[in-house]
Amino acid sequence: MSAIEIETPHGPARVHLHEARSAQAALLLGHGAGGGVGAPDLGAATEAAIAAGASVALVEQPYLVAGKRSQPAAGKLDEAWVAVAGELRSGRLGGLPLIAGGRSAGARVACRTAAEVGAVAVLCLAFPLHPPGKPERSRLAELDAIEVPTLVVQGESDQFGMPPEGSNRTVATVAGNHGLKKDLDAVAAAVRDWLPDVVPKLTPSG
Repeated sequence: MSAIEIETPHGPARVHLHEARSAQAALLLGHGAGGGVGAPDLGAATEAAIAAGASVALVEQPYLVAGKRSQPAAGKLDEAWVAVAGELRSGRLGGLPLIAGGRSAGARVACRTAAEVGAVAVLCLAFPLHPPGKPERSRLAELDAIEVPTLVVQGESDQFGMPPEGSNRTVATVAGNHGLKKDLDAVAAAVRDWLPDVVPKLTPSG
């Protein structure tokens, strides 16, 4: 694993790059609003992707690198993410099909910018469909706007809601809540089983 800083319009982002041997794809993962790239579900997804032959870049947004607790407006998050993706695609991850993703707020960023970064697929861990107890404030439109294959891994008792499946969207329900900590093996298995479907060069599970 190597850590690199990438300049963005909103300050430097930090990327923790885990390169797979003879990588056939790249998975770019963002963190949630209340945590960092060390979240257990991000770790499970990272291990599954590397085992399948995909390099993984865990991205710390500039506000987190700067030591701030509150995330900025969505536009700034998206701009920083696009800058990081562009730098990686022109450098260390050049030539590889890009899968964009993240957990919670990071998943929303990946959804909103999927077309702009040229993602071939999107991975959402614990997508926050709506604020807890407020289903009327749905964010389903962010998922529906994606035109490439999408996997949502969601805890069965997630207080942020359960997204429906769609024409190009698969929802894998696992035990637990928004933290996705209860069954990390199931999280990893969902990611591992899905990856070869969106990048056929990757190694199928088991």
